[in-house]
Amino acid sequence: MRVAVLSSGGKDSAAAWWWAMCRGWEVAYLVTVRITGNDSWMFQIPGTELVEHQAQLAGIPWIQVPTVGVQEKEIDDLEHALRQLDIDGVVSGALRSDYQKSRIERMAERLDIKCWTPLWHQSSEAHMDGLIEHGFKVFITGVSCEGLDQRWIGTVLNRDNLSELKQLAQTYRFNVDGEGGEYETLVIAGPHLDGELSLEGKVHWDGVRGSFVISDVHSIA
Repeated sequence: MRVAVLSSGGKDSAAAWWWAMCRGWEVAYLVTVRITGNDSWMFQIPGTELVEHQAQLAGIPWIQVPTVGVQEKEIDDLEHALRQLDIDGVVSGALRSDYQKSRIERMAERLDIKCWTPLWHQSSEAHMDGLIEHGFKVFITGVSCEGLDQRWIGTVLNRDNLSELKQLAQTYRFNVDGEGGEYETLVIAGPHLDGELSLEGKVHWDGVRGSFVISDVHSIA
């Protein structure tokens, strides 16, 4: 089975990518939708250019799909790009967005390929626990909700701080898996990569939300 993995560089697409590898499938391409406008109805915007470095560590071709982010047009642009690829299916890290999942599935039908969303409606805590247990290094690149302050920016999740994150999620009533946009991530290492990414940069914080502004990326084999 030759598949393309839709990847933003974050934890969910990384978990879906690894799921495909565990099934013995060939991950033939990493496909990243790059939003050139200011908003998107279904794709992550910040940090997606870093998927290139993940692809290099894994030795997998990286396909960029530029789109302005206009509703429905962005999925058309993705469909056009996938139509050029020799694949049997597409794998997505969608967790709970019916909007996202339904459009990817309909796109796959039009392309006459399979579509898999292996994380769909997985327990939030089970998903996060599984990432840590299987060795994914999840780097928090941005936070934007009450309960997450600037010290979380640039943090790599582990058992201890994940436990704290769960407690904060209960107290402040946010999604521990960040599905509501509470925080953004980049996976810098894991079982799907042959090496690790080292990030240089600085924290930008406005008192309410913030992000890690990356100035350089190094690959460590």
